[in-house]
Amino acid sequence: MYIIIAGCGRLGTELAKRFSDRGDDVAVIDPKPERSESLGYGFNGLAVTGMPFDEDVLQEAGIENADVVAAMTDDDNVNIMISQISRVLYQIPKVLTRISAPDKVSTFQKMGFDVICPTITAADSVEEWLGHMKEEEKR
Repeated sequence: MYIIIAGCGRLGTELAKRFSDRGDDVAVIDPKPERSESLGYGFNGLAVTGMPFDEDVLQEAGIENADVVAAMTDDDNVNIMISQISRVLYQIPKVLTRISAPDKVSTFQKMGFDVICPTITAADSVEEWLGHMKEEEKR
C-alpha cells in the first residue's frame, strides 16, 4: 500500500514509522525540513519538503500512485485543503483528515470526509480512565 502522510509532527512521524515498519510504502510531506530528521535511520520512505497542499509537492510525493492520504498536520484548514485536493483532483480512494476542533468534526463528516479528532479521542480515554478509577473506589 502507498501512503502519503501530510505533516511530520508527533502524530505524522509515529504513523510514518509504523507504516514503514510494517512494509508499506510511505511518503511524508512537511514544510520544515528538520522535521524529517525525527523519522530516524530506520525509516525507508520518502520525505518531501514543502506545503502539503501544493500540487507540485504532492506530485513529488507520488500522489498519482497513492492508495491513502492522511492529512495529519496541526492545522485543520490545511488538512481540509489537502483532503479536498486528494479526493477531488486525484481521486484517492482513502483520505483521512485530522480535525483538532471537536465542533468541526460533524461538519466535515457530513461532507463525506473520514475524520479523526485527537481531542475527542484523548477526552474519551480520560473519561474511560476516570470511570475505571470510580469502579475501583467502589470495591
